[in-house]
Amino acid sequence: MSERAPPDVRHAGGCRCGRVRFRASADPIFTSYCHCRDCRKASGAPVLAFVGFCRDDVTFEAAGEKDYGDSPARRSFCPECGTPIAYRDDRLADRIYFVLGAMDAPQCYPPTHHAFLCEALDFPAIEDGLPRYRRFSVERP
Repeated sequence: MSERAPPDVRHAGGCRCGRVRFRASADPIFTSYCHCRDCRKASGAPVLAFVGFCRDDVTFEAAGEKDYGDSPARRSFCPECGTPIAYRDDRLADRIYFVLGAMDAPQCYPPTHHAFLCEALDFPAIEDGLPRYRRFSVERP
């Protein structure tokens, strides 16, 4: 069972140095592990976890993140400390996906499935019984 976050950090997060801060006013609509090569390169980790929110529910309290990547997919990071922040996809323009590690209470957002198993490494072997998708877990138009 997941720990509950204190009310002051529920649905909030930011980078390591504090230059970038954000908050969501509604519950997440998505949580996932992603095993794609691009997520590995962007994070330096063998697998990356995300929590997604409707963009209209998200506000940046301390902005200053930098975007990189070409349309339709872009990622953001803090230019001061390098923390990965979010993933945005123009084909899903009403959503924003935050890197789970950027959340103040990441324990509150357990992933519900795995995506891009076609690109997964042989390790770490995550045997958690969650649904697995060969590619995208959210269809793109």
